[in-house]
Amino acid sequence: MNTTVTRAWICKVCNWIYDPEQGDPQGGIAPGTAFEDIPDDWYCPECGVTKTDFEPLDF
Repeated sequence: MNTTVTRAWICKVCNWIYDPEQGDPQGGIAPGTAFEDIPDDWYCPECGVTKTDFEPLDF
């Protein structure tokens, strides 16, 4: 059985957490959107850095 685990991602600059269950509605990202599916021009709503400054968050 192959299940895909959607994980949260954390901004390495300001520690803002992208939770795919919540999305980023103010940034145009619908709830349920995996981080990998976010457009490359999206930016952190807290500090303004791009996706390249995020890393997977392991709980």
